[in-house]
Amino acid sequence: MTALAKVTAGAAPARVRLPAALLRTARPRQWVKNAVVLAAPAAAGRLTDPAVLLPAAAIAAVLVLASAATYLVNDALDVEIDRTHPTKSLRPVASGALRPVTALRAGLAAGVVSVLLAVPLGAGPAATVALYLALSLAYSRWLKRVPVVDVLVVTAGFIVRALAGAVAAGLAVSDWFLLVVLFGSLFLVAAKRSAEQRRAGAAGRAVLASYPDSWLTQITTMALTGTVMAYAAWAFQHAGTDIFEPLIAVSLVPFLAALLRYSLLASAGAGEAPEVALADRFVLGCVLVWAVLVGAGLYLP
Repeated sequence: MTALAKVTAGAAPARVRLPAALLRTARPRQWVKNAVVLAAPAAAGRLTDPAVLLPAAAIAAVLVLASAATYLVNDALDVEIDRTHPTKSLRPVASGALRPVTALRAGLAAGVVSVLLAVPLGAGPAATVALYLALSLAYSRWLKRVPVVDVLVVTAGFIVRALAGAVAAGLAVSDWFLLVVLFGSLFLVAAKRSAEQRRAGAAGRAVLASYPDSWLTQITTMALTGTVMAYAAWAFQHAGTDIFEPLIAVSLVPFLAALLRYSLLASAGAGEAPEVALADRFVLGCVLVWAVLVGAGLYLP
């Protein structure tokens, strides 16, 4: 009996839970990453403009569906590898609760639908969704096993999503904004890989065996430095409202504090699950202060 046949046979009793299994495989907790789509409208001070917010929110919703599609396809392709992983083996496909072929079909269908939904928003938004899907599927099938490229592709996924929001809303983005997204994304990805390497070692991602122990730490440090420098340049050069504009520059303080705290938590092992580190009270407090300062600098008259 083939591996696929075994999974199919074992999954029959769980068919009544198919919607729940599909939803779990689609990783709802990861959908928050698509909030980066709203970064460009927010940074431009246009988030309260319905003509900007509505298309940006629409493309964010489309990208939620697109990201769900990539998770479904990824788990279908990696079923055998995931079964040997201490935590990934609990996922619906790896555990046998969801047939690989069902996950694959659902993922491909969701991907096609996401592109079709983006078409009414314009050629640009549709192209960014298609590019995101192409990058994600290539990553799942091949690129995740290529050292360095695996980190860069995940980073590129964040950049594409940020650009999708700008394109859908018809906004131009500054070079400094793009650099903040680039280095910030690289920081999160490198910190996650570093935590995975320390925790799982050889039992984790196969590509991690190609990285010396210090390499990911160096990349994390480089990305952290780049993020802070790029944000500082954006904050000090960005034009806000006449009275409250200086608050944008002041926002560098909580921004830096949040990154340093996150870096500390990631070094202690929380980087493998970014949502855990992001739920830290100190990080949340810094983010709140940062949001108030930037919001006041950009939106108050």
